[in-house]
Amino acid sequence: MSNVERKPRKRSAAREAQEQRILEAAEVAFAELGFNGASLEGIAERVGLSKQNMLYYFPSKESLYRHVLKNILDLWIEHMALMEQEGDTPAAMLENYIRGKLEISRTRPHGSKVFANEVISGAEHLQDYLRHNLLPQLDADVALVRRWIDQGQMDPIDPEHLFFSIWASTQTYADFAAQISLALGKASLDQGDFQRAGDFLTHVLLKGTGLQR
Repeated sequence: MSNVERKPRKRSAAREAQEQRILEAAEVAFAELGFNGASLEGIAERVGLSKQNMLYYFPSKESLYRHVLKNILDLWIEHMALMEQEGDTPAAMLENYIRGKLEISRTRPHGSKVFANEVISGAEHLQDYLRHNLLPQLDADVALVRRWIDQGQMDPIDPEHLFFSIWASTQTYADFAAQISLALGKASLDQGDFQRAGDFLTHVLLKGTGLQR
């Protein structure tokens, strides 16, 4: 038996592209139908595959669902770390954080809905991920806000509830887009609506924390 270690085989670009197409179709299906309502057959049909061919890429519906959840959460964590936002003041960094969250709601509304439905259902598939990935990032961001407060750059607000408020107010433009569109008398939200939402939220949240744009 050879002592030379075998390197793991690299996935082909074609396979990665096909997996991405499946994940995009699954994201829409799970957002529209929920985990129980979506079927592997239906998702495969959206991609133009047979169920058996799709099982080559994802061995079960639960595996596919977990990948969809991980994709959207990885995106949030990668782009939404407060300490990594551009800006040389707390106000600029917090504004970029808020607008970045809104941009993900604009560009990935189905992913946001899949996440929201999962959390509403008790986050059965997310407990470990939230504990080991999301909570450490939240702890780091909360520590940064506390430093700003200690330095007198912000009012002495509750950092955790600041983030809860930002998450709720930005994600509602994805999760409840139909309701907001109806209230605005529009068929759907456009980029201008998200720009105005960002203007309003940054004004209210920055002013409420003692910051000025």
